[in-house]
Amino acid sequence: MNNFGRIFRLSIFGESHGKGVGITIDGCPSGIDLTDEDLLHDISRRKSGARGTTPRIEADMPSILSGTFEGKTTGAPLIILFHNKNTKSKDYSNLLDSPRPGHADFVAQHKFGRHNDYTGGGHFSGRITLGIVAAGVVAKKILGDVQIDAKLTEVGGQSNFDAAVEDALLQHDSVGGIVECRANNLPIGYGEPFFDSVESMISHLIFAIPATKGIEFGSGFAAAKMKGSEHNDNFIDETGKTETNHAGGINGGITNGNELVFRVAIKPTSSIGRNQKTMNFAKGEVEDLLIEGRHDACIALRVPVIIEAAAAIALADLKLLDKARR
Repeated sequence: MNNFGRIFRLSIFGESHGKGVGITIDGCPSGIDLTDEDLLHDISRRKSGARGTTPRIEADMPSILSGTFEGKTTGAPLIILFHNKNTKSKDYSNLLDSPRPGHADFVAQHKFGRHNDYTGGGHFSGRITLGIVAAGVVAKKILGDVQIDAKLTEVGGQSNFDAAVEDALLQHDSVGGIVECRANNLPIGYGEPFFDSVESMISHLIFAIPATKGIEFGSGFAAAKMKGSEHNDNFIDETGKTETNHAGGINGGITNGNELVFRVAIKPTSSIGRNQKTMNFAKGEVEDLLIEGRHDACIALRVPVIIEAAAAIALADLKLLDKARR
């Protein structure tokens, strides 16, 4: 449902236009340096304001409500809250009868009835990822020397990001993108066979990020076109370092000491400024829909830090699992 993790456990909460959003983290070790200020760098990387992102600007100031004392974690559950201030819920008043194409409006109403908060996407909104980013900061602290870096490599099928975004804005449309994430200094042995493999744990979290449509590790889908002699990574020293890294740093679901590499496909933002077709369920007929409100032309621009956080959370849980097993 709204929970993830075996030892480093998360529970996410909030709605886009509700009073606030946030995260509860259980299983965080005690004694880790953590203040509100520690969260600000990664939170700022997720903020809107750049060309092609939503005009909705929120302060996104975190408030750690519990789980710390004198600047260090206590071992008790951490609760991190972000208040919503800049909402315009009237922009969504027609969604009960006319769901937006590409959004969760239709399925949310079927699953939860008319009690679902549809304003701004409610609990399905990308705004909820603020909690994931906050938890990612904590997870990175647990991982210590592990370095995780995600970057945008493609927007709208182009390497010229600005041109792709400008074209989308000109067309009142949107574009997606590809984000590549790399993790270094990982020890050998994180991950479990089958259900708790590194790929399984990371993928579980990556697909919790709205707009995610695909993920691949190492050579990914290109592996299907290769021969085994091409794809196998030859060992070159006693540390397990390999000549190539088609496996993406993982064998048998377990980190092998090489660089962990994966890529994520982010779809175009569903809310666009062009007429679309939808079913008006009150009238029982198909009609034109022009979406109002403030939206990103390319949500992928703001996703890299969320991808980093998801990877860190999964790896932190796996680290704690490995420590418990040993």
